[in-house]
Amino acid sequence: MEVIQINQTEMISALNRAEVDIQIATAKQYPRNITNVLKTIEMYATMDEETAEDCFYALRRGKGDDTAVIEGLSVRMAEIFAGAWGNIRVQTRIIGNDGKTITAQGMCHDLETNFATSVEVKRRITNKSGQTFSEDMQVVTGNAASSIAFRNAVFKVIPKAVTKKVIGNIKQVALGQSIDLEETRQKIVAYFLKIGVTEQQIVEHLEIKKISDINKENVFYLRSLANAIKEGTTSVVETFKKNTADSDKIASDAKQKAEDIKSRTENAMNKANAAAGKPAVTTADKFDGQAAVNVDPETGEVTK
Repeated sequence: MEVIQINQTEMISALNRAEVDIQIATAKQYPRNITNVLKTIEMYATMDEETAEDCFYALRRGKGDDTAVIEGLSVRMAEIFAGAWGNIRVQTRIIGNDGKTITAQGMCHDLETNFATSVEVKRRITNKSGQTFSEDMQVVTGNAASSIAFRNAVFKVIPKAVTKKVIGNIKQVALGQSIDLEETRQKIVAYFLKIGVTEQQIVEHLEIKKISDINKENVFYLRSLANAIKEGTTSVVETFKKNTADSDKIASDAKQKAEDIKSRTENAMNKANAAAGKPAVTTADKFDGQAAVNVDPETGEVTK
């Protein structure tokens, strides 16, 4: 009796090729209609104002005259595009974790044109002190990286030139034709307060004088910024880092002030000892069988 050996790797590879071949054949038999695709995308994305707002992200970089706002299409928009485009394969996976960064790979294949691409997205999994995130936070970061890889792969395959007009229409809905500015302003400010951003930080970030100065373009930007934070494109600390840097500087200045007080106190004690004919002491010295001189680093108070 002849024994037939089956290589599992080759079998899986053959099954995958057969699956892709069938999908390509089906795509050729039922090609997409671009006009209908664009109508479907617009219909899905403009079902309501909130859905339209979720289709964009925005990041502000620089200050004053050097301010630049980077706008893009969000993961939600990529999902709508991929679903309406049809005859397309998209998948993501985590391909690396070196303890410092997680790497996600996104792959997209247009079955009609047989054009495929893959992209990689890295996300840091350490805090500013160099400590590695917990397992749960690594999972969250990995999911965010996968979502961004999905978005980037989809928009590398689906040409923006084709979808440019419909994107403009969706943005108009997101901005709102009869927008209730006061209500939407309160909602978006409340969201940022919930995630730890103060009103003062919002005002400084937008370079306005007060919260009531937020107009509908600012609301759209803040909503898009919220999408970017939720997707993992940016973070609260990174976006509002000026305020964080200011806090760090205040803490550093306070520490330096305490050190100065400590130094001045020690010098004063040494002068007093010198005048009395006693040897100089430091905060770690012993003298006359008494306790060492201790200086409170915060207040400069000297105790024995």
